[in-house]
Formats: sequence, structure tokens, C-alpha cells
Amino acid sequence: MKSTEKIKVLLVDDHQLIRDGVKSMLENTDDLEVIGSVASGEDSINEVRETRPDVILMDILMGGMTGIEATRWIKDFDPTVKVVLLTMEISKEYVSAGIKSGVDGYLPKDVDKETLLNAIRMVRGGGRFFNDAIMKLVFEDFYTHEKLKSTDKKLPNDLTKREHEILGLVASGKTNKELAEALFISIKTVETHKTHIMEKLGLRNTTELVKYAIKNKIISIDSL
Repeated sequence: MKSTEKIKVLLVDDHQLIRDGVKSMLENTDDLEVIGSVASGEDSINEVRETRPDVILMDILMGGMTGIEATRWIKDFDPTVKVVLLTMEISKEYVSAGIKSGVDGYLPKDVDKETLLNAIRMVRGGGRFFNDAIMKLVFEDFYTHEKLKSTDKKLPNDLTKREHEILGLVASGKTNKELAEALFISIKTVETHKTHIMEKLGLRNTTELVKYAIKNKIISIDSL
């Protein structure tokens, strides 16, 4: 990044007051520029396509699509966009889901200005930023074993890694609602994935899907 090139930041939070506060915090910083402020995960995806931000500060729980699901879509579209989850939701489950989605940082909303600026600059430079509280939860072990493990493994019938995961959960009896909650995605997204799985595997219903999962040792009879 050139010395005169500002880091373009997009704010994503369903509370206007939070967005205004963060924007005010980042103003008058020589190397940063807030180029957008939106209230939903869906809007963040559209904004990325239009404005191509360098760093996104993303809340998790918003109306509609979660920040974690939005991150997954954004990373699929452009892996160079950096995403920092800025949220009040601090738990092992959310941190784990965030890392799986490809986030570059994770911070609680009560961080000070200096920490937030350091996080933005670090992820823009190619690093990752998780404060001490997050690190103590799961980051090092989880990132080593989950995010960096080989993705070269061939999945049956060209299923994606996400579709393979959903196939196993559906076959084990999870409802669409339970799947959405477990994977931090919308019910509509679950239904779309299931449709793609059925099409790829040439299956007509859930019964055939369960039989396929057992036959290919994706699940065992004992797990049903």
C-alpha cells in the first residue's frame, strides 16, 4: 500500500448509533477513510461489489443475514477483502464460526480507539487481529486444526466442503431451523444448499439422502 493511499473501511451494523460512533472514532485519521455504512449483511455484499472496501467492520447478529454468513459470501466473491467482526457476541461458538467463515479479526465492541485502529491496519497488511479475550477462547488451536487443514480432499460428486457438512447434518436428522442455527446461516440458505446437494447426487428426497450418507460412510446407523 502506498503511503498516500487510504485504507477504505466499510461499517456494517444494524444500529445507526453504533455506526455513527465508529465512524466518528475513525474520522481525522490520516490513513483511513470510511467509504460506506450499511445496516445488514445483505447490504454489505452489495456494497462490496460496488465500492470494493479494503476492510469491513462487521457485526454478527443483524436482521436477516448474519455477519458470519455475509463474511462467507464476501470472501467467496473477493478473498482480498478483509473482515473484522466487531460485536458484543463473544463466545466459543461465534468465534469458531467466524474463523470458519474466513474472518481476519474479531473484537468486542468495547475496544478502545487505538486497538481498533491497530486491528484495521494489521488485517489490511495481511495479518490477523484477535484480542487477548478472543485468543484465550479458541483461536490458536482452532485455526491450526480447522482453518489451515488441507482443503484438497476430494468430496463425493464434487460437493463443496459446506455441502458435505450440510449433507451429514441433514442425514443425521437435523431440521432446517436446527441447521441454520448450528451453521449461523439463514433457513433460505440451508434450503438452497439442500437443493444443490440433491441435484449433484441425483437424489429425490430426504430418505434417499440418508441412504446415500450411510452407504458412503458420511454418517453411521448408530448416529441416527
